[in-house]
Amino acid sequence: MQSAKHSHEDPAGDVVRWAAFSCLLVPVVLVVYGTSFGGAAVATLGLAAVTAACRVLLRHSEKAARSMMPVRSEDRMPPAQRGRHSRAGAGSHRGCQGSGGMSPHD
Repeated sequence: MQSAKHSHEDPAGDVVRWAAFSCLLVPVVLVVYGTSFGGAAVATLGLAAVTAACRVLLRHSEKAARSMMPVRSEDRMPPAQRGRHSRAGAGSHRGCQGSGGMSPHD
């Protein structure tokens, strides 16, 4: 059995699962209430097509939403690989070529 936490992780997946359940349940109900097997089959195919289209649109929407999320500056580049003029460590100041220790010229 799936946990309740799962529904918050994949809401589009939950919608698609319920739609697939409906694709199975609706034809059964139609046949029980007197619809022909052919009519129930056509309804099943129609529901399956709509479910598939909705799944594609939901996944596309999720992908677009993820790409629009702001990325924190710490997540963009590791600290050691920042831009040319950033300070990577305590001893790296502009114009200082040494490792922070005494140079032979001191």
